[in-house]
Amino acid sequence: MTGVPASAAGGTSSANGAPASAGSGAASGGAPSGAMSGSVSGGASSSGGASAGGGSVGSASLDSASVGSASSGVVEAGLPGGPRPARGAKVVAAAVNQASVWNIANFLTMLRLLLVPGFVALMLADGGYDPAMRSFAWAAFAIAMITDLFDGHLARTYDLVTDFGKIADPIADKAIMGAALICLSSLGDLPWWVTVVILGRELGITLLRFLVIRYGVIPASRGGKLKTLTQGIAVGMYVLALTGWLATLRFWVMAAAVVLTVLTGLDYVRQAIVLRRQGIAERRAASEETEA
Repeated sequence: MTGVPASAAGGTSSANGAPASAGSGAASGGAPSGAMSGSVSGGASSSGGASAGGGSVGSASLDSASVGSASSGVVEAGLPGGPRPARGAKVVAAAVNQASVWNIANFLTMLRLLLVPGFVALMLADGGYDPAMRSFAWAAFAIAMITDLFDGHLARTYDLVTDFGKIADPIADKAIMGAALICLSSLGDLPWWVTVVILGRELGITLLRFLVIRYGVIPASRGGKLKTLTQGIAVGMYVLALTGWLATLRFWVMAAAVVLTVLTGLDYVRQAIVLRRQGIAERRAASEETEA
């Protein structure tokens, strides 16, 4: 009597093994997930209750795996039924792909560069002392300073940053300011030492930024922005043929600009030294960890 249940049990186990092997064969053969789950469920129905439970578990695990792979395929392929992209993602991607040299930010930068020779011609017309020509020169200088405020903002806001803009924008800034200072000093309206201090600081800090760029970027401080604004107002007042108390006022505004120029320049030097020390320390620590 004991041999009969044993053989029956063996027959049951072999029946269970057939669907399992069929299922594994389907899986190894690369059959579709629907056929795989169908073969497993079919084997489960032909076997006993215990094997039916095991078949349902295997079918559930296979179905979950196939659903996971199918869902990942839908997400990657972007087929219907997958998650929709974030709102505005296509617009941002299009803006990034379409960002080229010919955009509004770079147009304003190039306009500022073109204003430099016109400004110089107006400043030096009729010996540099014609009030009308000086007024036109002031208008050109004011337009250049205003566009300086907008081109960077537009480039960052609408993702229009280009390699050309990164190079041309600081050149345009230094060109219009340097042209104004040199013209004023050559005409005797502004002492040469003021021009040397301001231009020396601007060129020196620009060079310093490039020297420490391997360790990090020195951000523009509030003092630096205030310095730029004060310099623009002071130089603009000197470009105009002012007399009386306005001439006295422009002297003090220029004095404030010189003080801010020196103080912010020293602050940038301090930041560069700190940034370089931190970068060297981090590299040394990283090399010690690698060696350890």
